[in-house]
Amino acid sequence: MTAIIERENRWTLPDLTAARAWCRERNRQQIACTLHVLDEYTQSRTEVDAVTAAYRETIEGISGDGVDAAISVKLSSLGALFDADLAIGRSYELCKEAREHGVGFEIDMEGRDLVGTAIEAASLCARKGLPVTLALQAYLYRTPGDLRVLLALGVIPRFVKGAYLGDMEDLQEIRTRLLDLVREAARFGVSFHVGTHDPVILPEIRSLMADHRDRITFGFLMGLSDRTKQEMAAGGWQVSEYVPFGKDAGPYVARRERYLRELDTAGRTAAE
Repeated sequence: MTAIIERENRWTLPDLTAARAWCRERNRQQIACTLHVLDEYTQSRTEVDAVTAAYRETIEGISGDGVDAAISVKLSSLGALFDADLAIGRSYELCKEAREHGVGFEIDMEGRDLVGTAIEAASLCARKGLPVTLALQAYLYRTPGDLRVLLALGVIPRFVKGAYLGDMEDLQEIRTRLLDLVREAARFGVSFHVGTHDPVILPEIRSLMADHRDRITFGFLMGLSDRTKQEMAAGGWQVSEYVPFGKDAGPYVARRERYLRELDTAGRTAAE
């Protein structure tokens, strides 16, 4: 029986209990989850300590449930805005704890001013032999070069178009650059993730990777493209859903609503 899970909006869940229940339900549909604690832009070590504790609880909850799930952190929630070294150190600690509990670990995308710090954090984890995924944004000119660095280190890339302020705004150019990144990773024969709801390029990526389904994971947001993600999972593709939870949902929800407005202005729609 499908669980009834409280949702205050389409994009987020209120707490870890709801997120764990949601993840168990998605797992029944062969969809993995990536859990994210909503608490961006911390301004003090006390706030960072609280976020770190929340992620530790999340790691233990995932491990205890035995569900197919990972965690995703934003460095701004770990102190990057006032102490980059603190954020890098905390991300490494959480990456290590996630590995010890058999939980995946991802560093999420943010504004371009934090890209360098994110790469430092991911590189540290990789040099210590820890598996780590890092989101790379197609709308930044630097991303192809960053990809080559990360591939050399063994960091798993997760390609997205971008949801902050980028170097370009033309949607067709960003789409082309995202496909170029996918082709580059496919050429190197590495595993990678793609986060997109674009109904035009999703078929292109599936066609490209049809004989290598074990090397690609398609990431979707909670609240979008439910039919597509379920059909793809049922069809044998590796699919994951990004599940944010917590009380500080404002900035995240604002980005999601802006994304829908931009699609509408451009006469585009997300995959159903």
